[in-house]
Amino acid sequence: MANTASAIKRVRSNNRKRLRNRIIRTSARSAVKTARSAANPTEARAATLAAVSTLDKAAQKGAIHKRNAARRKSRLMKKLAALESKK
Repeated sequence: MANTASAIKRVRSNNRKRLRNRIIRTSARSAVKTARSAANPTEARAATLAAVSTLDKAAQKGAIHKRNAARRKSRLMKKLAALESKK
């Protein structure tokens, strides 16, 4: 248990940040899942662009690491390119 006033405040602020980061990470995961499950190339392109934007925002806010976002975006774009070349 925290003893000092600053440590108690730190626990409170860490909880706020943890909740905010969880919301951001969840929305990013949902966007990626939507993009991966799209079968139609037109829908897939729109969903992928939305997921890329969401991942960039999550990385900018520090909810995920910038390289983690880059890796996920790379995988999404690779899947989109394969889907579009198949049609």
